[in-house]
Amino acid sequence: MPVFVALLRAVNVGGTGKLAMSDLSRLCEEAGFSAVKTYIQSGNVVFKSRLAEAKVKALLEKALAEAVGKPVGVLLRSGAELDAVLRRNPFQTAPANRVIVLFLDDKPPRGALDDLAIPGREEVALDGREVFIHYPDGMGQSKLKIPFAKIGTGRNLNTVAKLAAMARDADA
Repeated sequence: MPVFVALLRAVNVGGTGKLAMSDLSRLCEEAGFSAVKTYIQSGNVVFKSRLAEAKVKALLEKALAEAVGKPVGVLLRSGAELDAVLRRNPFQTAPANRVIVLFLDDKPPRGALDDLAIPGREEVALDGREVFIHYPDGMGQSKLKIPFAKIGTGRNLNTVAKLAAMARDADA
């Protein structure tokens, strides 16, 4: 049975979209997903489903909207896709907590970052449906504005690696 990793957008970050991970687990189980496991309080959940990806996404977004009272974006990846993200990281020598992967539903158009203004020492690379951002001085002080930030969701490489491992465990 396929394993999915759901990355929820704007959940438990900056005081918006409060959702206990125990409630997220219950919601996923009630939606018919199995082997449900959450990771940290920022909206990460790994589960199995026989449904196709589009159906899983629609079902989870509907259940979340009903539970939270507003739309919650869901980005899905498989464990293999997360493993590929880790391999494709263009900032391999940077500390994992200083590299954020911005996950998107769709691949942006070619040249989508050509006019990006980089105000500091940040580095940005687009690869497929992911934008990799290296924040050498930390994300908290950065003035960098990523154009896709409102439609995607970011996770640091430590979180991506943990979710990939959880997906491999669920698939075993």
